[in-house]
This record gives sequence, C-alpha cells and structure tokens, in this order.
Amino acid sequence: MTTLPFFDDSGISRVLCIVAHPDDMEYGGSAAVARWTAMGIEVSYLLLTAGEAGMRSRDPEEVGPLRTQEQRQACREVGVEDLLVLDFPDGALEPTLETRKQIARRIRQFRPDAVVTQPWDLEVEWGLNHADHRAAGIATVDAIRDADNPWVFRELREDEGLEAWGTQWLLVAGAGPTHLIDVSGAPVEHAVRSLQAHKAYLKELGDHMDPQDVVESITGEAAQLAKAGSATHALGVRVYQM
Repeated sequence: MTTLPFFDDSGISRVLCIVAHPDDMEYGGSAAVARWTAMGIEVSYLLLTAGEAGMRSRDPEEVGPLRTQEQRQACREVGVEDLLVLDFPDGALEPTLETRKQIARRIRQFRPDAVVTQPWDLEVEWGLNHADHRAAGIATVDAIRDADNPWVFRELREDEGLEAWGTQWLLVAGAGPTHLIDVSGAPVEHAVRSLQAHKAYLKELGDHMDPQDVVESITGEAAQLAKAGSATHALGVRVYQM
C-alpha cells in the first residue's frame, strides 16, 4: 500500500473553501476545517450556488433559502462564521469569466494562504463527477491565478480597491491524494454533526447512508495511507503549490 505524508498546515492562517453546493464540504472536508478552526486558523466558505435544484419534491424558491440555512448550521458545527453564497444557477454552473471574477473577488477580499475546492475530473473515486463540481473546481483553479494578476479583472483593483493576492496552496479534496490531513478525534466528530445539519436535504435523498458512516468511511480509509500510524482518521487531498 502506498503511504502518504501529512500536509504541513502549521504556517497557514486563512483558508477559503470554494464549492458548488450546500453540503459539498461535509463529505470529509469539514473535518479538516474543524481541525483548522481549533488551531486558530480563520476559515471562510464560498458556495457558488444555493443548491436550489437539489430537492425534487420542493420548489427551488423554497429550497435555496432552506439549504443555505442548513449550511449555516453545518458551518457552526465546525467553527466557521463566514459563509458567502452566490446566486449562480444550481445544475447549470459554468466556469465562465463571470464565475472566475466572483471567485477572484472573494480571494482578494479574504486573502487566503490556502484554497480548498472540488475535483474537476469527470471520473472520481465514487463514480462520475457532478457537472457543477467540475465547473467549480476548474473555475477555482483559474480564479486563483486571476486573483494574483493585477491586469486581470482590473475593475476589482481600480473600482473596488482589491489588490492582487497570491494564494500559496490549492488543496483538492476527493481527488487522487498526494497528502493527508490528520482529523482524528474531535475534528471528525464535528464533521459528522456538520453533515447531520443538512436534515431536510438528507431526508429528501431517502436512501442516504448514515452521516456517521459516511464520514467514518471517508476519513477512516484515508488514514490507512498514513506514513505514521498515529492517525485514526485523515482527509486525503491533492496538493498544488501555486
């Protein structure tokens, strides 16, 4: 079995998590967030949609606010107070210039050392990736570069006073991992509660696995790739130095 090193997060002070929908961070990623907030790291969430098309039995006008509220509760479970939800259309997200601009704006505002996002591959560990997830991932990669270039989206600097910002790390959760983040103990417990916070959404799915089993499975299996045997739970991430 291939063993993986732990990602050194000791020098990080701010992390921005960028995903497509409410609940996307809760499949393992929120365990790392719980670790970071406990360390005193400031974490912000940027959701590109409100997930309004995610519940077949209820109208999107009702679902968007409901899922946003559930995400706020999920954030509180892992120590996150800063949540921004954009209004791009759920199910029709595209990595357009406007999507990149909105992400670049938030990067320049928050000035993160690391960005967490979703894999942009068509095929991922659990099957065929969602179109919105792919769009969110690729738009984030491009927006990190945009945010660091003062001559891209010049209006962000000239009209809004947002100077270029270079993010040092890109972490992709759910892709073929190169590193692990130790989330043993309290972080994984908080992550379970963050997934449980999506009560209405999980009820709508009907046959969804128990949140405890989901998080335990994702983080428990990843821990088996650790070089050191001290971690009982870990999040696998693909790390890019930007």
